[in-house]
Amino acid sequence: MPAGATPWPACAGPTAARGGARLLHPSEAGAGGAPVLKVRRLSAAAVLPAYAHPGDAGLDLCAAEACRLRPGERRLVRTGLAVELPPGTEGQVRPRSGLALRHGITVLNAPGTIDAGYRGEVCVLLANLGEAEVGIEPGMRIAQLVVAPVLRVAVEEVPVLSPSPRGAGGFGSTGA
Repeated sequence: MPAGATPWPACAGPTAARGGARLLHPSEAGAGGAPVLKVRRLSAAAVLPAYAHPGDAGLDLCAAEACRLRPGERRLVRTGLAVELPPGTEGQVRPRSGLALRHGITVLNAPGTIDAGYRGEVCVLLANLGEAEVGIEPGMRIAQLVVAPVLRVAVEEVPVLSPSPRGAGGFGSTGA
């Protein structure tokens, strides 16, 4: 286990980030001026997030523990990582298309939101929607992390909303 790491901390839910977006200070930028995602390993089994290909939107997140998912089962899977997102961003935890297609494994609350102020362990809520039990092994890519900008808004209560062509049409209102 890395120095300063503790045995598996509890996976707590993200807490709401406070404050608005701000411009990055040059010291917060990486190579080429890209924002920096700071990552702390909490386990020796943790694998740093990485882009599989140039131009990919999501960084692969890997499991740091072995487990089995029976059909219909859901489980919180540890990554062994804590992150510090760049200011003015959020982390979106999304499914990996290959796992979903081949095995029916998906991220249940997709996209799961990691607020910029959250410093606990990143865990992934996986569900097996397939028909066979699936084994998860340490180092296996289980989800993607997309870092996206956040727009914070002011809330204003109004007596009436302005009209729109769509109106109040909701679920199924634009066709099957």
